[in-house]
Amino acid sequence: MLTKLEKSTHLLDGEQALRRNRNKDYMMSLKIDNLLLSHYFEAGLKSFPYQPKDIHWGWDSPLSEIRGTFVGHWLSAASNLYVETKDPLLKHKADTIVSEIAKCQRENGGLWAFPIPEKYLYWLKNGKSTWAPQYVCHKNMMGLFDMYVNTGNEEALDIVLKCADWFYNFTNDITREVMDEMMEKQETGAMMQHFANLYAVTKEDKHLELMRRYERPLLFEPLTRGEDVLTNMHVNTTISEILGAARAYEVTGEDRYLTIVKNYWDLAVTKRGSFVTGGQRSGEVYTPMLKQSARIGKMTQEHCVVYHMMQLADFLFRFTTDSKYADYIEKNLYNGIFAQGYYESRNIFQCLDGVEPQSGLVTYYLPLSAGSIKKWGSKTDDFWCCHCTLLQANAIHHTQIYYRNEENNSVYVAQYLPSTTEFNIDNKKVFLEQTIGEPTGETIRIQPESIKHEERPNHMESHIKITCEPCEFTLQLRLPNWLAKKAEITINGNEIEVIDSGNGFCSITRVWSTDTIIIKLPKKLTTYPLPDRPDTVAFLDGPIALAGLVGEERLLYGDLNHPETMLTVDDERIWCSWQDTYRTINQPTGFRFKPLYQIGFEPYTVYFQVTDNH
Repeated sequence: MLTKLEKSTHLLDGEQALRRNRNKDYMMSLKIDNLLLSHYFEAGLKSFPYQPKDIHWGWDSPLSEIRGTFVGHWLSAASNLYVETKDPLLKHKADTIVSEIAKCQRENGGLWAFPIPEKYLYWLKNGKSTWAPQYVCHKNMMGLFDMYVNTGNEEALDIVLKCADWFYNFTNDITREVMDEMMEKQETGAMMQHFANLYAVTKEDKHLELMRRYERPLLFEPLTRGEDVLTNMHVNTTISEILGAARAYEVTGEDRYLTIVKNYWDLAVTKRGSFVTGGQRSGEVYTPMLKQSARIGKMTQEHCVVYHMMQLADFLFRFTTDSKYADYIEKNLYNGIFAQGYYESRNIFQCLDGVEPQSGLVTYYLPLSAGSIKKWGSKTDDFWCCHCTLLQANAIHHTQIYYRNEENNSVYVAQYLPSTTEFNIDNKKVFLEQTIGEPTGETIRIQPESIKHEERPNHMESHIKITCEPCEFTLQLRLPNWLAKKAEITINGNEIEVIDSGNGFCSITRVWSTDTIIIKLPKKLTTYPLPDRPDTVAFLDGPIALAGLVGEERLLYGDLNHPETMLTVDDERIWCSWQDTYRTINQPTGFRFKPLYQIGFEPYTVYFQVTDNH
């Protein structure tokens, strides 16, 4: 099993760091009184005879049945950001929120610490419909628990332990049939995962018992048999429960949980097929297996699901070391997390900006139908579930880059992102720095290197520098599934033979000291057909989905297997940077393409029917 090097990893300047910083700035802009408004109301601690400034509306409003959910995600994100940035102001704000929730818990009788009434849970228990009260409770406990694990806040753990006592008492007399019905009626979030996490810390039997009470046999049993019960099923409900099974395997070692997780992935991803973005869902439910064409619409990809499926891929990668899970994370990072959050215009000069807004916060869905327009949520008016996971997703970019197998002294580079990390080998500290090589050259200073690439290079390039006293270990470099041809790797300028070790990684075992590795990853333009309509395709540049800047369906003429008959590089360089844009060729009417994650407010189309008949 691999362990993550997340606590010693830091992002360097790049796309991930930009989004992390926007995330932290947004989080710090929100007022504590507004984050905790529903907690205060429920505890009777504050009265607001006037409307508080910048009060939260939408799903976080005082009139919402799931009010107060957002602050749990806020705490979780803050704790992860603190691990990487050590920002004292963020830590102080998060600690203050924890202390205020503790006050609310005391006013509520010592156990209940949530922003909704206890009666919501009893309504659900007695068969009365209400909107996802256990989901609300889970998100709050999740944030508090993460504050304990990531920042050492003991008060947060104390709150969570008392909340667990409340749930232990609440579920004591609930039969399996009633619990099943409760879980069938409404989302429970990842309650099973939370209690597994708590058991890992306390080793108390009651927390293990709570974990088992929140299993979902109606889902787990058919999955154990490999039966597909996912088609047309609400995705975000099931993935949270499967994350519970994954954590249960880690804390108990029971193989049945791992079987459930692997079968879920097989049914949800491997056998189902996906859209070009990496997603398998539309309208919040799973598409039929290998039948996506009738599900392309305005609600094609939910941000929450992207985030949670990346967490599951991370778990499976740690237990299998199969690079297909790291490939999945990469594809969904660019075409999900980046495409749906913290958009900002890339124009260098304001004179190039149009009349559209120049930034966007989060999109609940990622539309893939012809002529789609992203709907961006506001900073204080929406607070959808995807608004919540936006914070978490952009707080953990540093956590899925490097992994370690301590049994055989292997270090895995799973993602090629600008970053640093450190670890110990035989009591010797090893520093690793990764930068992304962009072979651009100068624009003013005269240098021979500046003419090395006259045209845009067709490869991604990572430079890895290792600094340590001489010590031996194995460096594992991911060979992505989108490679156009064999990767090229040099160590200190000397080319080595690149061999796939069988799991999508190139293994390099040697005595390291002060060494520089350069890995070039050749990429190309490819088509990505719908499984049930092979004449309808999207386009990929390496792992990155492209969007056509056109507001309606268009028929393209060309060879399905040769996208270069339809698209060519366009406007390839601005100052020191190569651009990612394309334009059509050999078409009656031309238009341009750019990465889907760079789309802001303009209409776009992702899938195109292709014919070779002019």
